[in-house]
Amino acid sequence: MSKSVNMADQTQKLNFSLILFGNAILGTPMPMLIILGGLAGAMLSPANELAILPVSVQMLAGMLTAAPMSVFMGKYGRKLGFLLGASTAAVGGALGVYSLFYENFYTLCLAHAAMGSALICFGYFRFAAAEVVSEAWRPKAISFTLGSGLVAALLGPEVFVYSKDFFSPIPFAGAYGAITAISLIGSFPILALGLRETGIHNQVDKSKEVAPVGEVLRRPAVFTAILCAAISFGVMVLLMAPTPLAMVGCGFTDVQAGDVIRWHVIAMFAPSFFTGSLISRFGSGKIISCGLLMLCVSAAIAIAGIELSNFYVSLILLGLGWNFGFIGATNMLNENLNPDERSVVQGANDTLIALVSTLASFGSGILISSFSWMAVAVTAIPLVLIAFAGLIFLRQRVRSVA
Repeated sequence: MSKSVNMADQTQKLNFSLILFGNAILGTPMPMLIILGGLAGAMLSPANELAILPVSVQMLAGMLTAAPMSVFMGKYGRKLGFLLGASTAAVGGALGVYSLFYENFYTLCLAHAAMGSALICFGYFRFAAAEVVSEAWRPKAISFTLGSGLVAALLGPEVFVYSKDFFSPIPFAGAYGAITAISLIGSFPILALGLRETGIHNQVDKSKEVAPVGEVLRRPAVFTAILCAAISFGVMVLLMAPTPLAMVGCGFTDVQAGDVIRWHVIAMFAPSFFTGSLISRFGSGKIISCGLLMLCVSAAIAIAGIELSNFYVSLILLGLGWNFGFIGATNMLNENLNPDERSVVQGANDTLIALVSTLASFGSGILISSFSWMAVAVTAIPLVLIAFAGLIFLRQRVRSVA
């Protein structure tokens, strides 16, 4: 008996380690796409207002594929889902190279659509990690999985700098080619995963009646978790997406913009190694509140000025706020769902996150081209206040029930 338990523990550890490796490698293109989307878009776009369109299309594609991808994983398993995501990212990178060689803005948007679908797929690594560990370890598993994105934060901008001129004199084409190579490499840890189930639904007790999705979404804790996750992600995208364009417009170089994005992504993922412990000690609600407060301060610093220090501090606080808000909300959602509800509700959750992120990306492009960087930052504050209102509503609802 002890041998079988030990074997299960070893299998859990191996699967969890492979998930961390896969997430770290396949997440590396994410910070690259933050830089590439705006700069390559500005180079090829027929109008200034369309410069961030590739990033917006990337978000839109993620919104449209979030629920189908979750259902696909529910039926066929996480492993096949992640392999599909890696293949899609590789195709997207190849399309990006083609777009720059032939100066085709519309295939560049198609490339970012493919990579947006892939990135939304990789977002399910956090749920996969929670499923392969014990219940007591789930907050830390989610946190550590997002923390493995720190590798992406460190490698992504470096890969961008060293690969962007690989196909010189065609700027940025080499970076898209690097995304294809990274996606293929990242598929190897996924191939090694030893998950026993063919699909998540196999874990479900078929004799139990499954609650309708609408009923689950109306639960105060589930609704609040999805609202806070969506707004944390949306505000992050709103300020992050136009940052490279704003910085170049203020006279800074693309290398300086890349370094700001690097520290932003580090701030997104580095705290994850202790965020899970903080959630276990203080609860999801308090950690989400701290994250939302940091998002407000980030916007205020962006409003205060356009010095290089303002960009650094604002984007670092933006990353920290996203980390606390998003991980806290993810854990709140996970602890309020039954196994039979997860694949569909997680898909709805990530669809709403992608929808808000898409609107934020489109909105940031309009605001930065028609108004200013300050207008983008001002818009973030009322969004955060909506999330705060959701948390207050949940707290009052819990007190009234008690």
